[in-house]
Amino acid sequence: MAGPSNDPSLYRHRDLVPIRRALVSVSDKTDLLTLAKALADAGVEIVSTGSTAQTIRDAGHEVTDVAAVTGFPESLGGRVKTLHPSVHAGLLADLRLEDHESQLAELGILPFELVVVNLYPFVETVASGAEGDDVVEQIDIGGPAMVRASAKNFANVAIAVSPDSYRPIIDALGSGGTTLAQRRELAARAFAHTAQYDRAVASWFAEQTLDEPDLPQHLTIKAERLATLRYGENSHQRAAIYSRVGGHGIAQATQLQGKEMSYNNYVDADAALRAAFDMVKPAVAIIKHANPCGIAVAAPQALDPIASAHLRAHECDPVSAFGGVIAANRTITLKMAENLRDIFTEVIVAPDYEPAALEVFGLKKNLRVLQLPADWQQEPMDVRLVSGGLLLQDADRFPADIESVAKDWQLVSGERPDDEEMQNLIFAWKACRAVKSNAIVLAKNSATVGIGMGQVNRVDSCRLAVERAGERAAGSVAASDAFFPFADGPQVLLDAGIRTIVQPGGSVRDEEVIDAVRKAGATMFFTGERHFFH
Repeated sequence: MAGPSNDPSLYRHRDLVPIRRALVSVSDKTDLLTLAKALADAGVEIVSTGSTAQTIRDAGHEVTDVAAVTGFPESLGGRVKTLHPSVHAGLLADLRLEDHESQLAELGILPFELVVVNLYPFVETVASGAEGDDVVEQIDIGGPAMVRASAKNFANVAIAVSPDSYRPIIDALGSGGTTLAQRRELAARAFAHTAQYDRAVASWFAEQTLDEPDLPQHLTIKAERLATLRYGENSHQRAAIYSRVGGHGIAQATQLQGKEMSYNNYVDADAALRAAFDMVKPAVAIIKHANPCGIAVAAPQALDPIASAHLRAHECDPVSAFGGVIAANRTITLKMAENLRDIFTEVIVAPDYEPAALEVFGLKKNLRVLQLPADWQQEPMDVRLVSGGLLLQDADRFPADIESVAKDWQLVSGERPDDEEMQNLIFAWKACRAVKSNAIVLAKNSATVGIGMGQVNRVDSCRLAVERAGERAAGSVAASDAFFPFADGPQVLLDAGIRTIVQPGGSVRDEEVIDAVRKAGATMFFTGERHFFH
């Protein structure tokens, strides 16, 4: 039913709103006293609750307790403090309307021009491992109500939900008040803040009542924009990098030097981490367009293992490594940095760097150097957007005891290799997971020598891997991320002098493939598990 406030002619224009009265209630007290001092110095009445009021009062500033405004004490262990008409009428009164103004006067309620509220640390409490009632008590009720009320009434009230907004508020105190544009922007941030908070709460409840283990009925992904990128995959596409709450990956890496990261840099750096950190030994992966052009672990008894791993990875395909992205699973040493001195590289990412290595990289001003967060870890789940929705799956990971698992691989042709050759085969199998399907990896001494990736049939991937390996193909081992549908793929490998192959098996023509390998006197294992990577 239409009321008087639906008539546009009744609204009086308000742009600049002086701040005379502020409601302040925060769990995050970062920069609180800076703001409180500015408010007090400007003669603003500060109304506050609980520990926030005490903190401001202890700093020597006058504070009006909410209980003095409502005439009702904080109760139920703090669950009820601000849920009262004397508070919410002061937040929701639209002073552009004469009848709202007169009603406030009749009720003896003063309006608020500023509300500073951030919510109980629900997300942080869940992340700490807390459960049950400890989590429930961090579900804020009064806070979101105040935030939403103030944001709805942005024509009259400025709402700050983050310490990042305090400086503009302080500046407004000295310039006559907040502007309508400023209050509208703060309101947009406020509604986003409460929406994210509600999604986090809803997600937690969903996880408590799963229909399937670890696959929630409702999925919430909370992320905050870290930076707007120059462009996306191509120059006409807009792009930004977002940090997912609770994330510990490439988005949280610290850039130590170099040009601004691009969209493609982030994609390739993440792919490089996937490849390098699958390895237990010191390892380096070199990536170009999300595919490896070299992966290797350190040579046995290498004096500088990570430098050794890099040189061996680079030897796989030096041409493609030009302009590549490199990930190392160990601290990057001075020796590795010196090896890179004359190799054009876009990005290097590692858990740490020797100071001398950073000095060498400092001579290459455009080189982007990223350091992983100390708590970096591979994600347990993969999420991918599709039109109208998204896909969720367990991340494809190798077991920590893969050597033990490999003992159970099915030997379908030839003799079991010695331990050194089995280690080489395990390396090839693990490296294969980082290559886009259809994937074929050729390896020698736990370093790739030829990679065939992204082809629409497996025989072309075999040809590509052999072509890139050249003479090195002979005597190498081969890994295929999925079964061979026909014998023509393995035949390409066998003709190149490869005598040991590992693949999942499972084709209706497995016997045909096995017969071809047996006739060549070669060895082949079935793992029973594929590793597609699309």
